[in-house]
Amino acid sequence: MNIVVEKQPKCIAILRAEIPAETVDERREKIVSRYASKARLPGFRPGKAPKSVVAKRFDNEVREELTRELFSDACRKAMKQESLKVLDFGSPEDMRFAETGGCTFESRMMLAPDFELPEYKGVAITVPKQPDVEDELAKALEELRQRQADFKNVEGRPAAFGDFLVCDYSSTLDGKPTSEAVGKDVGYLDGREDFWIKIDDASFLPGFAGQVEGISAGETREFPLALPGDFPVADLAGKELLFKVEAKEIKEADLPELSDELAEKLVPGKTLDELKEMIRENIRNEQERRGGDLRVSRIIDALVAATPFEVPEELVRQETQSQADKMVDRGIQQGLSNEEIAAHQADIFNKAAERAESHLKSNFILQEIARAEDIAVGDSELLDHLAQIATSRNEQPKKFIKQLVKEDRVESVRRSMVIGKTIDFLLEHATVTETDIPAPAEEAPPATA
Repeated sequence: MNIVVEKQPKCIAILRAEIPAETVDERREKIVSRYASKARLPGFRPGKAPKSVVAKRFDNEVREELTRELFSDACRKAMKQESLKVLDFGSPEDMRFAETGGCTFESRMMLAPDFELPEYKGVAITVPKQPDVEDELAKALEELRQRQADFKNVEGRPAAFGDFLVCDYSSTLDGKPTSEAVGKDVGYLDGREDFWIKIDDASFLPGFAGQVEGISAGETREFPLALPGDFPVADLAGKELLFKVEAKEIKEADLPELSDELAEKLVPGKTLDELKEMIRENIRNEQERRGGDLRVSRIIDALVAATPFEVPEELVRQETQSQADKMVDRGIQQGLSNEEIAAHQADIFNKAAERAESHLKSNFILQEIARAEDIAVGDSELLDHLAQIATSRNEQPKKFIKQLVKEDRVESVRRSMVIGKTIDFLLEHATVTETDIPAPAEEAPPATA
């Protein structure tokens, strides 16, 4: 058997195989013999039909099985001969059986990336110090008060910072409704009726609060507002919109006092002190979780940055779609409309593509580290883990594991466990420096409520 492997960019290789007649004949003979031993043909006892009759009767089936076995043999020899790490062998193409009895074919294979691991023990990272728990507790309690607030109309004065404005608003760009000017739905930017906006710098759009401060119920204001250069809707980044705002009501929040009565209302049977301790524990747990996630993220980012290599394009396409689907699902859960999601479609796919390549690279790197360090998950450890998952779902372990085996998902769970153990290994050996500089906005933990 003559095997030639031609490596190409983007982790692709073309396998070309030339199989001699004697090998083909030997394989075909074994396959026909298997069929003959079981064949039930009219006029013959089971397993007693002549091979020539069996070969003619099952010609298509024999040819298909012969193709599979010859292809499998060629792939095994190519892996051994070229020391290949193959993700997908593809399928035999342009298979030809010559008159002399030999056969030739080729296949487009997807290879695992070939790269050298960077130094992965003692990866140096810098992470922000966690905020003081008592400071976070104060913020959380204030948010709880805000959520339990009663709202009353403001009489005799205009809107001030901290008030809530109930209004109708609309926007235009270059004299046209913003969606019309952009050529697609821009969601909430077009306008809303009976919309509540808290007048502070953190609400709605940057600079908007300053434009409506001092407005009175029944008053209408028009003002230009420049959107930031990094605005999520790329078509509007840095553009200036003209807003028209009609104030309907000005409201202020009447916040409840922190007391045992409020605690009882929020968590029946708990005092204020008990509520505070519950929140403290949640904050500590959240800080530990988010702190760990941030450490892992920065270790992985450092390893990816230090390990340049190409990733198979087909895997990137698949992972990009998967990441985009997840982002859309999160958007829907957060209350975004289909129109708002559609308006961000290009941005979603750009971000998804970026995440996809990073995610794939990190997985390949972690798998190589696991091999280098002999990190593995044995059968007993895997079964214990699957049993724990089943118990957490109130399912019978045997039935749960049997279903996973049927769906061919057991090895996927094993691989995930290996990745998890590899991450623990990296965390254990990392060099971590804490700083007072806060994490970037996308990495910072959300407020605990």
